[in-house]
Amino acid sequence: MGLVDVRKYCLHTEEVLHEGGTPASSPLFIVTAAAVVRNPYASRFEENLLPYMAELRSLGSELSRRAIAAIGGAEKVEAYGKGAIVGEDGEFEHGALWHEAGGWALRAALGERKAIVPASKSVGTLGSRLLIPLGHTKAAYVRSHFNSADLSVWDAPRRHEIVFALCVASGGRIHARSGGLRAEDIKGEDGQR
Repeated sequence: MGLVDVRKYCLHTEEVLHEGGTPASSPLFIVTAAAVVRNPYASRFEENLLPYMAELRSLGSELSRRAIAAIGGAEKVEAYGKGAIVGEDGEFEHGALWHEAGGWALRAALGERKAIVPASKSVGTLGSRLLIPLGHTKAAYVRSHFNSADLSVWDAPRRHEIVFALCVASGGRIHARSGGLRAEDIKGEDGQR
């Protein structure tokens, strides 16, 4: 067995019809795929975390596959994000390993997405809640797609575990009207605009 030992997978789907105004012409879907894994470095300091980060890429690929399938395919994904909740015997830095592993895997699975995958991480206990920031997949400055997804697993993370998650969404906020760069005006050259 390698360093990545999964206890369970979780998949959560939201279908948002409106936010108090007229129902949208099509609902906003937000899908979060998560895995609860054993933390190989719980209760001890490890100087070199890079081997674990490298192995987490396969978990990132698996969670990407699950999230994209649940939303109906890569062509439906307009926003994304990632997050990690580290159990109490771990370090904040263990969650930071997901920046490269999760983000790399999700962008690779979606193809030609240039914007950075927004992230959030925390150290917590059973049922801890983390809000995962979402942003447009092609341009970071599209305000309508600044959103968040809720991550919580009722029995995780245990002290020696980490919850890693990837999130995809089919669009921006329902009734977005805060101005800024519009999705239809993206140039897509640098992941910013």
